[in-house]
Amino acid sequence: MTKPKLFYFDAPVSRGEECRLALHVAGVDFEDVRVPRDRWPAMKPTTPFGALPVYEVAGHPPLAQSNAILVLVGRQHGLHPQDPFEAARHEAMMGYVEDLRAAVSPSLRITDEAEKKKTREGLAQSFLPTWGAMAERQIGDGPFFGGAKLNVVDIKLHMAVRWFAGGKVDYVPATIFSGFPKLVRIHDAVRDDARIKSWYAKT
Repeated sequence: MTKPKLFYFDAPVSRGEECRLALHVAGVDFEDVRVPRDRWPAMKPTTPFGALPVYEVAGHPPLAQSNAILVLVGRQHGLHPQDPFEAARHEAMMGYVEDLRAAVSPSLRITDEAEKKKTREGLAQSFLPTWGAMAERQIGDGPFFGGAKLNVVDIKLHMAVRWFAGGKVDYVPATIFSGFPKLVRIHDAVRDDARIKSWYAKT
């Protein structure tokens, strides 16, 4: 039987990495296709929306958009709530992570250092703390977003917090979300999950 394939760039980051982690946690034997940057221009027009990740399963058209992939994997493998309202609440938070990425990602393309510094410092002063505070209000007693069980939303939140906690977003303090203990708790709980550790032990 043909393995499912996940296509993303050769980097342990962002939307592709959260899908890799979800598939691994779910126990799916999938082909992790790492797309070289020089192949992307030719591949881009063949994808559903001109972006990665893309998930391919035999007998189905290619599936794009990280949240759609995560929800599919979650539903199929017990990593997303069965209750419709609780599932929608998780999906709202996943959409909110995409709001964060949409706000910060344009700064990745700024080439003038002074402009980048000004933009990032502005995000750190206003948008990011507001985002963190609103996310914090949605999280319960934990350790994960919906309680005791890890779901795909937790993997996505982990990736969002990790992006900044690593200190690689210039002009944004690595501690930008440290004042939000529930967010930090989710990040740490996902990081410390044995299944997540096993993924990084083999990659």
